[in-house]
Amino acid sequence: MTRHTLNWMALFTAVALALPGIASAHHAMMKDGVMVDHAGMTLYTFDKDSDGKSMCNDECAKNWPPLMVKSGDMAEEGWTQIKRDDGSMQWAYKGKPVYTFIKDKKAGDMTGDGMKDVWHVIK
Repeated sequence: MTRHTLNWMALFTAVALALPGIASAHHAMMKDGVMVDHAGMTLYTFDKDSDGKSMCNDECAKNWPPLMVKSGDMAEEGWTQIKRDDGSMQWAYKGKPVYTFIKDKKAGDMTGDGMKDVWHVIK
C-alpha cells in the first residue's frame, strides 16, 4: 500500500469511530448538582410516573414539557427512551420520564421543585 492509501484509510477509520459519538444524545448534563438539558434548563421527574410510563399528558405536558427524543439520538448510561401515549418518544433517566417546567424562564431556574409534592429536580 502506498502512503496515500494508508492516509485515506486512517482518515476513514477516524471518521467511522467518531460518528457514534456524534450521533449520541447529549440531551442532559449535571450543573451545580442538578440535571439540566442542553439549554441549561432544569430537568424534573414526576412521582405519579411508574414502570417507565409517563402519566403526564395533555394539559400536564403543556406545563411540564417532556424531554423528547430527537431522530438519531442514542441512549447513554442511565438513560432510556420510552413511548408516550401519543406515540412520540421521551427520555427517561434511571427509569423515570424526564420533563422541563414551563414556568422556568431561564437556565438555572428551579421553580417546579417540590410542586404539589410530586415534581422533583433530578440531583
